[in-house]
Amino acid sequence: MSITTLGQFIIEKQMDFPFAKGELSRLLRDIGIASKIISREVNKAGLTQILGDFGSVNVQGEDVKKLDIIGNETFIWALSKGGEVCAMASEENDDMIPLNGFYSKSGKYVVCIDPLDGSSNIDVNVSIGTIFSIYRRISEPGTEPDLKDVLQAGNQLVGAGYVVYGTSTMLVYSTGAGVNGFTLDPSIGEFCLSHPDIMTPKDGKVYSINEGNAAEFPEGVKTYLDWVKGTNKEENRPYTARYIGSMVADFHRNLLKGGVFIYPPTAKAPNGKLRLLFECIPMAFISEQAGGKATIGDGSRILDVIPEKLHQRVPAIMGSANMVDKLEDFMK
Repeated sequence: MSITTLGQFIIEKQMDFPFAKGELSRLLRDIGIASKIISREVNKAGLTQILGDFGSVNVQGEDVKKLDIIGNETFIWALSKGGEVCAMASEENDDMIPLNGFYSKSGKYVVCIDPLDGSSNIDVNVSIGTIFSIYRRISEPGTEPDLKDVLQAGNQLVGAGYVVYGTSTMLVYSTGAGVNGFTLDPSIGEFCLSHPDIMTPKDGKVYSINEGNAAEFPEGVKTYLDWVKGTNKEENRPYTARYIGSMVADFHRNLLKGGVFIYPPTAKAPNGKLRLLFECIPMAFISEQAGGKATIGDGSRILDVIPEKLHQRVPAIMGSANMVDKLEDFMK
């Protein structure tokens, strides 16, 4: 049986980025190493007393879990050691984090990361994940990194991806030339290519949304939800509702099988709830690279939104292209 590991795949694709001189390849391998460490900690969390709350609240106003801290510190360590990254921004930190590795100030890249997405599900053993995006820095290498290095629109991305910690651990990423998925083989400790050239179906019949907030949704979304529940055999309705509450898990299922992920504005969160830099931009990049669409609900691409602050929130609709278009028709 022929096996292609993540490291081998990255080296094979390195020729696609002659400007990078190997730094991007090393950066992706650093992310892979950090993900393996987090996967190990997640899998033994119940045995090592690292379930539950850490006892503090993050900048989002959310309870911080012990595994949130481990995930955040693991990525800070891995990216500092590698030296390819001058700074990172994390959902768990108020401000940008300049990295202090020996070579970090000369690093050509910045990374935005949600170290442990869906962490409210940790204690009940539901799939969680990591979401990351990679930009080329704007400031001059060798100088102190600046916030402008992080506040870049998604159309400037060099790469992005996510890791699912579920029944198996899977890393999915793109550097702008399609999407590929790698499953961790614990017997050899390597991510192996398992889902080459992922393309999401143009149509599907799964919708993922927290309908507990339905009373606060815009009227167009409410009308759409009534429509998906109606019966029409020619249009394969009614659709199926699937909502886990872990964005990585919901998005991953819809990416492979077809579906639409919806997080609209509500009366309590008129700008949406999901973070632009840490969740929406990287997932929108993956969605588009796999043939899907990702918008904020008015036809505007998520990747064209210019971030104004680190923890900015936006509405999000992403997934199968025809399903996104249909929902937007209802929202006009």
